[in-house]
Amino acid sequence: MIEAELKARVTDPGALRERLRHLASEEISLYRDTYYDRPGRGLTAEDRELRVRIMETGSVRRAVLTYKEPAADAPSGSKPEYETKVADAAVIDVILRALGLEHLVTFEKHCANYRFTAKGRDMLATVVTVPEIDGVFIELETLASEAELPAALGDVREVLGELGVAEDDLTTELYTDAVMRARA
Repeated sequence: MIEAELKARVTDPGALRERLRHLASEEISLYRDTYYDRPGRGLTAEDRELRVRIMETGSVRRAVLTYKEPAADAPSGSKPEYETKVADAAVIDVILRALGLEHLVTFEKHCANYRFTAKGRDMLATVVTVPEIDGVFIELETLASEAELPAALGDVREVLGELGVAEDDLTTELYTDAVMRARA
């Protein structure tokens, strides 16, 4: 499955979160993301991503390993994604580094998640702040097969519009790139 996702800069975070609270309950989470790459940045050059994410929601902590293939839809940046739970993120870090991968970048995302159904699809809206990046973002996603990706992205775009997000606010900039630029 492909994560049909659009990301946008948010001009009025308070109003957006209020609209989202009418659709779903809010779940506050802290994500600690570590991205990996080969020496020479081969994964990045191929538009691939390998990430270990530690998520803390209240007193619950869990970790996932995610691999993302190159974008299946260049305008949105939507990528086929494979994810699995990890029992111990520190052990996975040792394994990945022993296999020759390096830390590309590690950063935190402060997230407010909202799960709801719209246009007949399960959707996840995440309002995101990253301390090193100015502004607030929204990510809206749903899962789709490659054949239904254009329709799914159309539905995501329509829901964003209903939430007050303008087409001009959409962005495909990666958090990894923005954080690394901010730290340079």
